[in-house]
Amino acid sequence: MKQYTVAILGATGAVGQEMLKILEERQFPVRKLLLLASEKSAGKELSFRGAQVPVEPAAPEAFQGADFVLGAASSAVARRFAPAIRASGAVFVDNSSAFRLEPEVPLVVPEVNPADARNHKGLIANPNCSTIIAATALGALQKRSPILSVTASTYQAVSGAGAGGPIELLEQTAALIAGKPVEIRVFPQQIAYNVLAQIGKPQYLGYTDEEMKMQNEGRKILHAPQLTVSCTCVRVPVVRSHSIFLGVRFERPVSVEEARRAIAAAPGCRLADDLENGVYPTPLAASNQDTVLVGRIRPDLTDPKGLCLWCCGDQLRKGAATNAVQIMELLA
Repeated sequence: MKQYTVAILGATGAVGQEMLKILEERQFPVRKLLLLASEKSAGKELSFRGAQVPVEPAAPEAFQGADFVLGAASSAVARRFAPAIRASGAVFVDNSSAFRLEPEVPLVVPEVNPADARNHKGLIANPNCSTIIAATALGALQKRSPILSVTASTYQAVSGAGAGGPIELLEQTAALIAGKPVEIRVFPQQIAYNVLAQIGKPQYLGYTDEEMKMQNEGRKILHAPQLTVSCTCVRVPVVRSHSIFLGVRFERPVSVEEARRAIAAAPGCRLADDLENGVYPTPLAASNQDTVLVGRIRPDLTDPKGLCLWCCGDQLRKGAATNAVQIMELLA
């Protein structure tokens, strides 16, 4: 089996460390591993296959000899190093939002549009975490009938805001239990015992940039340029895994049983849909694994061509690190 030199840009962040874990779990054929991060993180060591691998400072020359680069850094960092990565001959699979909507950059969820990955020009984009989770379910249903529109509400875990998110939730919870005032650093308002109906910055007609990603990225992944999505993104006091409500309107009616069969047979999905017995997806059940759980499939009472469903997925794994490694596997 051919082996590869793999670099992780942003290796010390939450997604970068998850990528390292996924590479080991999925036994990707790594010949040499390059861990790259900022100057302040250089010199740290991370564990991989029982060995300690030093973190090196990211620099244009650091990518020489790499076959693949997994991007787990900010959009600014991705844009800064993309020319050097592509010039080195490596394929850059980037998790940031920097290149997702560029026409010549494939935006890939391997269970939905794997062929797109092979049309790359040295750069492939990893979609937004909520988009990946939703698209994994929607891709299965789209095979039954074209999807015309989606109404979505996301219930996003605090870890989606980075490593500081869970710390702030736990610290605020402890402070409230002790009768002390809370400190607010990561989120715009108190997150403990609360939900925040804003993720991202205002972008279009009262929608945030996080909400518009569901439409703009969904169109590209599903090859559905006319798809319309009305999305509300909410931060909830859950440590890990995002939950998403999807109201889906089809070109022709799709029955509940037809949708259940499609989800049950779809790669990357697991049907969890038995309301009478209390079986439905939860973020806790979806955590620390790579399957998108789908349930609460029912008719949309406002539209005879619509269905409603509920899905949960681990945003650090399938919503970020695992999806990126799967893209790499398509090309390896």
